Amino acid sequence: MLTWRNVINFTVKGNPKPDRTVEKTEVEWRALLTPEQFRITRQKGTEAAHSGALCSIYDQGQYNCVCCNTALFDSTIKFSSGTGWPSFTQPIKPNAIKYIKDTAFGMVRVEVLCNTCEAHLGHVFPDGPEPSGLRYCINSESMRLAKKENTNDN
Repeated sequence: MLTWRNVINFTVKGNPKPDRTVEKTEVEWRALLTPEQFRITRQKGTEAAHSGALCSIYDQGQYNCVCCNTALFDSTIKFSSGTGWPSFTQPIKPNAIKYIKDTAFGMVRVEVLCNTCEAHLGHVFPDGPEPSGLRYCINSESMRLAKKENTNDN
């Protein structure tokens, strides 16, 4: 389980190696994404609080990067933070996320990116629920929910 100490160590000492990398030109990303997805993921934008389609959805499945389809978060670790963005306590794998120290807007935060394609996802904070204490605050536009099929074997 990742903790705030792990997150800070990643920002200082380097991120875990991704399983694969995906690189595209700006033209290729624009052709693949909606204008809002491009603004958020490739230009480090933020959607308005409480506006994202995935904010209040709690269906079973996994949340994948909208740019490269890498698995980022599992629905079992999603929680209602009241912040207006989908919130998670852990990535699906320790190397799914890249961590960058962010000093924009006169504050110090930790930006989170998809470690595969470097899409901007949002930020992580040390004010989440136990046991990790982490709150990954993620833009809905940066993810797709791959719903889990309900397989009742009667």
